Amino acid sequence: MATASMKRSVKQLHFGGPDEKAAAAAEIKRIARGDLRTRKSLAELGVIPTLVSMILDSPTVSPGRKIAIEALLELANGTFTNKALMVESGLIAKLPNIFNTLDSSTQEQLANLLLSISSLANTQHSIQPHEILPFLIKILNDRDTDDEIKVKFLAALQNLSIKIETTKLIVSSGLVHALLSFSVNKRTSKEALATLSNLVLTSVGKKAIENDSMVPEIFMEIMAWEGMPQSQELVAYILMVIAHQSAKLRKKMIVLGIVPLLLEVALLGSPLAQKRSLKMLQWFKDERQAKLGAHSGPQSEVFGISNALRLKGESSEECERDVRKMVKQSLDQNLKLIIRRGDLSDGCSMIKSLVFNSSSKSLPYC
Repeated sequence: MATASMKRSVKQLHFGGPDEKAAAAAEIKRIARGDLRTRKSLAELGVIPTLVSMILDSPTVSPGRKIAIEALLELANGTFTNKALMVESGLIAKLPNIFNTLDSSTQEQLANLLLSISSLANTQHSIQPHEILPFLIKILNDRDTDDEIKVKFLAALQNLSIKIETTKLIVSSGLVHALLSFSVNKRTSKEALATLSNLVLTSVGKKAIENDSMVPEIFMEIMAWEGMPQSQELVAYILMVIAHQSAKLRKKMIVLGIVPLLLEVALLGSPLAQKRSLKMLQWFKDERQAKLGAHSGPQSEVFGISNALRLKGESSEECERDVRKMVKQSLDQNLKLIIRRGDLSDGCSMIKSLVFNSSSKSLPYC
């Protein structure tokens, strides 16, 4: 229920001069912090279109503009209805016209607001991708844009990319290559990889990622990172999807040294990264021993380690002996790596847990 002070601030926002509007926006920002019911009541009193107008129509240098953005951020908290009202008021459609006229701190606040609104993509409310995507792409491709703003825009792009129609627009815009470049930057990696993990679930996105000249080398580079578990998990997921039915890509990954890298992640990575690495190791196991079922991995032209070794003209027994030798060397190297990185007892416990508590199916190389 609207209080007297709330009604007074709303009236001042609607009918006051520039300074009065700025003061009213500051008061509405304060009131909106209260609870969800208050935020909905303020929206019912019509403050959102007026605040959007303050952002879009204010002079370049205007304290009221930044306060209006902050008020909308509070009003957007926890309510899709209020976010939808912001879209209906023209904020998204007209945002590209004013963004570059703002100072960096105001741009960052507006990026936060856009990120909040982008969560509408996963609801019954709609955001027209053709209205916002060209703007996002332009900002992401601008070398002068601060990384913090790009992180917010990448996170917004991740939200938008869950829709198939948006995925097609992203791929057709040529943004996949840029996303791959962002993924190798540790400041923007997580958001870029999260977007790529959405794109890879569609046939057009998967094809664009798989055919990029940076793949799979860039993903293998990220898998070798330390202290970035989420990026490691996401890149392992993407590799699983693109390699699942591509014998050519799996062969290339083997040549580039994916097996020792997967072994390292299986020993040192997060639980989820370990699980995904072990799954891929199962795929690369000798196809005669792997006995892949209908749903356990790639079905066409499995290119295992033994296949790669046989290209050198080795017999089956020699091949198996070389496989065991290579895996033993990799495990020895990783054990030394664990000892160097941390406490020996912790490392040994991890090895024992992986080796002795895992079935032969979940740990293909043992």
